[in-house]
Amino acid sequence: MYCPNCRTEYVEGIRVCPDCGVTLIAELNEDSEPSEWVEFEEILTTFNAGDIALIKSILDGEDITYYFSGEESNYMLPLTQPPKLMVRKDQAEQARGVLEDLLLERTVTKDVEEYAEDPEGE
Repeated sequence: MYCPNCRTEYVEGIRVCPDCGVTLIAELNEDSEPSEWVEFEEILTTFNAGDIALIKSILDGEDITYYFSGEESNYMLPLTQPPKLMVRKDQAEQARGVLEDLLLERTVTKDVEEYAEDPEGE
């Protein structure tokens, strides 16, 4: 698997470039130009593998580009740092909208001041 942006090769099973945040491809075309840089935003964190699977299926159905940063390391070092749901910055509000009514074991990423004003998220 290769990153079309930085052109780094990754082992099978890796689907998103950890440096660029773009989806990997099976092979590089030598004439191809690097893909456009895409910014991602952290939406939520969760340790629950069931929640991660549910979130993935919902976001896939909505054609929202995402990845879970640290998902694989959670299996090796459980409960040290939860996987983070990273969504394309231009799709972040749409992702929040489709995920807002789910009852998940998660921590929604908020600005510290926003959380201090409204710790219940209402």
